[in-house]
Amino acid sequence: MSLPTPPRLWLAEGLAKHLPPGDAFDTAMALRGELFRDMPGRKTMRINLGGHPYFIKQHFGVGWKEIFKNLLSGKQPVLGAETEWHAIRRLKELGIPTMTAVGFGHRGFNPATRRSFLLTEDLGDIISLEDFSHEWMHNPPPLELKRKLLATVADMARTLHDNGLQHRDFYLGHFCLDKPMLQNGQISIYLIDLHRTTISPQLSASARMKDMAALYSSSMGRGLNNRDYLRFLRRYRNRTLREIFADEGGLWRQVAKRADALHAKYQQRFAGLPKAIR
Repeated sequence: MSLPTPPRLWLAEGLAKHLPPGDAFDTAMALRGELFRDMPGRKTMRINLGGHPYFIKQHFGVGWKEIFKNLLSGKQPVLGAETEWHAIRRLKELGIPTMTAVGFGHRGFNPATRRSFLLTEDLGDIISLEDFSHEWMHNPPPLELKRKLLATVADMARTLHDNGLQHRDFYLGHFCLDKPMLQNGQISIYLIDLHRTTISPQLSASARMKDMAALYSSSMGRGLNNRDYLRFLRRYRNRTLREIFADEGGLWRQVAKRADALHAKYQQRFAGLPKAIR
């Protein structure tokens, strides 16, 4: 799928005046704030500009070693903020709630050293579904609320996948519930962390399997039962269960097998660690 080339530098109207003096790209790359994630070649921070909170994701280049490591393992390397820029725009077109981009820039032709940034509005008072459902095993939510959440996530996943997008980090931790809207009896869920998302004309069975296995694994141990999963599956595929298992039985067996392996790996990795730092 051919994607439009993003601008080398773009800032929402009126935002540039809130940046420090100097070259807008360099000043954006030098911004510092509350650190949320510090990965090799990438930082994510909450910052304040003009009295308003934003998130900035800065990419500093991953190096050829990381690029070849990904390519040799069959993964598409993340080279900068451009991937997330395209993903946000596409999700907006599809009506999937997500972040709102207010700034983007990239500089350099060498993919191993290219620098870039993505600036987004702060989503406000949100909670990930991973955290929201943490105590469901011992303190189940109201049935109506659980079914609404399952239906909303299923609809988001169907829209994403049926339009050729693979999230590649499709865990409950990246679905964020709007808390003020929930208090008013409304369900609004944002899909975030799109920096690995791929966009293609049609999603492959393998890509669908990997995303759904990640989502399934992250839902384990949260008090969901077989009826919940089957209700979700029927909504996600928009077909009867008989049709789904007749045509895609092999796919969903693969999903279950991979999800079990991911969950076991997670449990082993964090065994013995306090819940607060998992």
